[in-house]
Amino acid sequence: MRESSPTALPKIHWTIALIPFLVLVALQVLVIRQFGSDAIDGASQTVLLFVAGVAAAISMIFYKVSWKNINNAIGDNIKTIGPAVLILFLIGAISGSWMISGVVPTMIYYGMQILTPSLFLFFACLICALVSLVTGSSWTTVATVGIALIGIGTAHGYAVGWTAGAIISGAYFGDKISPLSDTTVLASSVGEVPLFKHIRYMLITTIPSFTIALIIFLAASLSHTTTGIPQTESFADGLQSTFCISPWLLFVPVFTGVLIALRLPAAIILFLSALSAGGVMLFVQPEIVAGIGNGNMFRGMMMTFYSDTSIDTGNAVLSELVQTRGMKGMLSTVFLIFCASTFGGALTGGGMMQSLTSALARGISGRRSLVTTTVGTGLFANMATGDQYLSIVLTGNIYKKLYRDKGFEGRLLSRSTEDSATVTSVLIPWNTCGMTQSMVLKVPTLDYIPYCFFNIISPLMSITIAMIGYKIFRHDSSANMEQEESKL
Repeated sequence: MRESSPTALPKIHWTIALIPFLVLVALQVLVIRQFGSDAIDGASQTVLLFVAGVAAAISMIFYKVSWKNINNAIGDNIKTIGPAVLILFLIGAISGSWMISGVVPTMIYYGMQILTPSLFLFFACLICALVSLVTGSSWTTVATVGIALIGIGTAHGYAVGWTAGAIISGAYFGDKISPLSDTTVLASSVGEVPLFKHIRYMLITTIPSFTIALIIFLAASLSHTTTGIPQTESFADGLQSTFCISPWLLFVPVFTGVLIALRLPAAIILFLSALSAGGVMLFVQPEIVAGIGNGNMFRGMMMTFYSDTSIDTGNAVLSELVQTRGMKGMLSTVFLIFCASTFGGALTGGGMMQSLTSALARGISGRRSLVTTTVGTGLFANMATGDQYLSIVLTGNIYKKLYRDKGFEGRLLSRSTEDSATVTSVLIPWNTCGMTQSMVLKVPTLDYIPYCFFNIISPLMSITIAMIGYKIFRHDSSANMEQEESKL
């Protein structure tokens, strides 16, 4: 019966369905203005729950939608977030254990010597692209090398927004096209396209977008005025006096790389990586671990996994960089995931999302409007549901039949979905990706948005390629619509 319930939903005019989103935007603006970056500690989540109530109330009072239908939709959304919650907690454990064990401090120390200021942003983006391509995870990339690069960039005098933008641009390049990426697999599955066929087709829009982003970061690096040499020296002294710095500590990231090469599940890789860092810290940084645990090393090690840690390095900026929040620091994001899933479920179960997307579909006449609307829906879904995975599934399912009816290949749908839903998720402050990367990098979402060039360019590139019509084929017998567009 649950499968037939969505078809029985009443027709809700798209202007009415738009009300919850208008309320969401208005309240989020007020919340951010009042709380700033502290909005992630509960205010944004409260807004999402309130707007979910608004959506449910409209559907139930004015359109007689049953609570059971809305509740089922919310439950279905929440069922899908279990793996994401587990990975979030493991990322929190890694951020703490890699820092206190000296792995990240060692990467920062040697990275400051290798990555020169005049090319820093360019190589930061490139390094994150390579790591995410191998790992298939933007979250893992940001939580490991991303944290180290934030420290190096700060030492070289770069604004954290620029550095975070370079890190995120690179991390989402690999996340988008790696065969190990869950978003890549999900988008190809929703579009019913073989994985590597989907990846090859994405290169048409991804390579130009990433190339432009690299050129921008290169130009910004070359024009950077190096004012951070004293800070670099101060960082180096602070790291050496606080941590045991040794190339042997790079065993942990190498070990993690081996696990990745073995293609183990992401949760297992993150768990074993955090565990190995925990073992290393007991032998390499015993004084620091004992200090965190008030003389008890086991207690100190456990606290690095789940709790706040603070170490005085003698440099205020460096001390702030090496602070960690462990798994506890992920609780706000987990809270957000549940609230976003509730909001998305209320919209879907109440028939509002279907109403809005149907209104969009009515204006589609050809490949240009089809791709543009798909890209817009991906961005819209990221704002509405607050979750990258829900946005991919929602966008793909909405347009699958329409693409088929219009005679376009499924790979065009899967690519358009990735060009929007995958890469723009990190640009939304209340999206799980935006919240996670902001928490891990300690950079407010609004501060790094202007510098995430790859994430901004990708949806625009997708629309541009659609307008040109490059490598976009139709497999129906009549191509009247395509011929009409080519004349425009």
